[in-house]
Amino acid sequence: MPTPLRSVRFWLLTLGAVIGVAVTFSLGLWQWGRAHEKLALQAQLQARQALPALGQDTLRDAPRAPDLLHRTVILRGQWLAAQTVYLDNRQMQARVGFFVITPLRLSSGQAGVPDAVVLVQRGWVPRSFTDRQQLPAITTPPGEVTVTGRIAPAPSKLYAFEGADTGPIRQNLDLPAFRAETGLPLVEGSVQQTGAPSEGLLRDWPVPASSADKNYGYAFQWWALCGVIFLLYVWFQFIAPRRRPV
Repeated sequence: MPTPLRSVRFWLLTLGAVIGVAVTFSLGLWQWGRAHEKLALQAQLQARQALPALGQDTLRDAPRAPDLLHRTVILRGQWLAAQTVYLDNRQMQARVGFFVITPLRLSSGQAGVPDAVVLVQRGWVPRSFTDRQQLPAITTPPGEVTVTGRIAPAPSKLYAFEGADTGPIRQNLDLPAFRAETGLPLVEGSVQQTGAPSEGLLRDWPVPASSADKNYGYAFQWWALCGVIFLLYVWFQFIAPRRRPV
């Protein structure tokens, strides 16, 4: 007959095992769901990129329309090179460097059309690790240029210390704050320039599905840990006590 102390131990271990199994199983489900979300996003991105390219007037008329995300767009305008921002600690091809963002003032070609400026994520460039304040050498063509890209949200944000979001080298770029800082009539969102490397910039942008395999791997790891917790509980609570000599 179990003693009261042994009974308390049994139920404490049972509670711990139930919590452990529930938590690890739920984390596995969450990682599995994240993988499916990335695959669905990648399928949506590919489907929208297959549609005909949009004109830049779309950004003036409906910059926030969710069905425009990932659509190909062709822009004509002039680079505002003085307002170029270098986002630090960004990776491409497993290397750390800058995402280069330059505002592009769109050419209207029509009288009475208000100015509009769009942030263009032009590409990635490596940084100098001997002088962390050195700006990389890139080329910004003068005059009117034509840029092909896809409509994208504003660049994702990383953790930043106070004061890290000022100057040409920044950790993040907050669009409303940058609009107030520069006085530019920035449209919502941004455009991620596509195409072959040029102007000293790479454009091998990551795709959502590229990390789905990692999420699947994490899911199986959590479920494996869940199974281990369950098997250890059954062994030590039920099987091992019966194998001990009376």
